[in-house]
Amino acid sequence: MDFQHTSVLLAETVAALVTDPAGTYVDCTLGGGGHAAAVAGRLSPAAWFIGIDQDPAAVRAAQTRLRNAACRVTVVHSNFSRLAAVLDDLAVPAATGILFDLGVSSHQLDVAERGFSYMQNGPLDMRMNPGDPLTAHDIVNTWDENRLASIIFDYGEERWARKIARAIVAERARASIATTGELAETIKKAIPAAARREGPHPAKRTFQAIRIAVNDELGILRAALETAVQRLAPGGRLCVITFHSLEDRIAKQTIQDLAKGCLCPKDFPVCVCGNTPKVRALGKPVPPSPAELAANPRSRSAKLRVAEKV
Repeated sequence: MDFQHTSVLLAETVAALVTDPAGTYVDCTLGGGGHAAAVAGRLSPAAWFIGIDQDPAAVRAAQTRLRNAACRVTVVHSNFSRLAAVLDDLAVPAATGILFDLGVSSHQLDVAERGFSYMQNGPLDMRMNPGDPLTAHDIVNTWDENRLASIIFDYGEERWARKIARAIVAERARASIATTGELAETIKKAIPAAARREGPHPAKRTFQAIRIAVNDELGILRAALETAVQRLAPGGRLCVITFHSLEDRIAKQTIQDLAKGCLCPKDFPVCVCGNTPKVRALGKPVPPSPAELAANPRSRSAKLRVAEKV
């Protein structure tokens, strides 16, 4: 299956990110290359576009999509947690703009064999990089009840986390939970009928939680955003697209912390910490337009945050 992915907040992101058509731009989450192609389309032959993704399918798709770009293009199979190493390997001292489009891609959700979706039956996998050792099958079938409940509550913000964890442990005692369909059915049975009639699919939050745990999505995010700011040139832009409250909270707090000046206690007569702002936030978070929501319902929870290096 071709790597299909509808990029969200596309025009808004490109407008915020590209400040110099001859600059150096880094997309830390290539996906299908939608944002990458739009950014590269704004760049001159003197520019350099660098794309990073941990999913080999995304890397192949982006290489194909960007093959006719006018600017220089480099695509790297890596995780954005290695952003500094990638830029060092390419001898890039500073970038003009850096983009993070977080979360799971449409392609990963739509291909049953990747094991991300509760809507399609497939193996319990959920690895964004198929070469990583930890799978959703490992978590579901080997983690103890308390640990399962903790990630489902913390990463999925699921009120029925304890009941779901207990149901998973009971089900796997009878036989290994091998597929997304089996897991979704186990979750559905664990949630009270009245609760199942309200809100999103009953398995949505738990699947999100397990996916985040498999890929350590939140554990690497703050450090990666801090690295991105360090590697921006003055006036360079950081754009972050988030899809749920947990990652958005990290993006928001990181930008706020990096925008702070003096950290000394308020009663100090003079500053002794020497801390200065690293960025300034540009405007409020940008949501999808009504037209985009109508065309792509998966964009409904997206937010774009933009910060500029000072």
